[in-house]
Amino acid sequence: MLSRKRFFKQAALTAGGLFAGPALLEAAEYFNPLRLTILHTNDTHSRLEPFPMDGGRNQGMGGIAARARLISQVRQEEEQVLLLDAGDIFQGTPYFNIYKGEPEIKAMTLLGYDACTIGNHDFDAGMENLAAQLTKHARFPMLVSNYDFSGTPMENKTEPYRVIRKGKLTVGLLGVGIEGKGLIPDNLFGNTQYLDPVQKANETAELLRKKKNCDMVICLSHLGNQYKGSDKVSDEVLAKESENIDLIIGGHTHTFLDQPLVYKNKKGDEVVVNQVGFAGLILGRLDFEFTKFSGKKLAKSHTISVSQKSGG
Repeated sequence: MLSRKRFFKQAALTAGGLFAGPALLEAAEYFNPLRLTILHTNDTHSRLEPFPMDGGRNQGMGGIAARARLISQVRQEEEQVLLLDAGDIFQGTPYFNIYKGEPEIKAMTLLGYDACTIGNHDFDAGMENLAAQLTKHARFPMLVSNYDFSGTPMENKTEPYRVIRKGKLTVGLLGVGIEGKGLIPDNLFGNTQYLDPVQKANETAELLRKKKNCDMVICLSHLGNQYKGSDKVSDEVLAKESENIDLIIGGHTHTFLDQPLVYKNKKGDEVVVNQVGFAGLILGRLDFEFTKFSGKKLAKSHTISVSQKSGG
């Protein structure tokens, strides 16, 4: 039997634990990170099957089936996963020449993409075709904030941004496209108005950060990684001229980055930029951690080779 003194001591400790419980839980949440895994592709160019076994450098690499297995594996391992694409979904294999993008969009829907942006080659079968493929087969948004499609077949087929909840995190996604003049034939680009991507990205990112209270703002960009000795707008330029963008997922220049690039924006904050080549050879993976104590940080980055063996 407990002595009177020990009884009161134990009771006091128990009561103290009950009162401290919520504070301890709050402290644990304060220090323990929330995790967000971002998987991404760019410039897949209709590569639905692996490269043929013909002795070429990329033989056996790529393919939608191997990518699907990898994505499924990551989703089984991680609770909060985003799957994103930075444009040029179309053009590059007979699948596009024959079916005009239908199998590509269907495949992305089946893989559960959360969003994509538009690439210059996504215009290659005309705006009417792209609009039809998105309307019939896409269960994900195509995001672009700096194209005004008013009065064209693509009017109301894209969105400037999308807000997604991932567990306790609110993630804002936006898109920017490259200038069409000189790159996309006039008859395909039609009456589309190209707007300054830096200005529109900054306006949209500010809305996502301040009005939508996003914990993270991601830009899907088809501007291209870098242009040395040129005044063309690139992901590097956008990152340095931005204020509220945390991550740029890039495309267009088919750049294979072994590690993401990190720039300082106009406020001195870090902006991470990544791009993973072309043709679905690589699945990019970025793992971010969020805590109330230290904010958000890139905890780990991976470049995952996609092949018939890599998906298990």
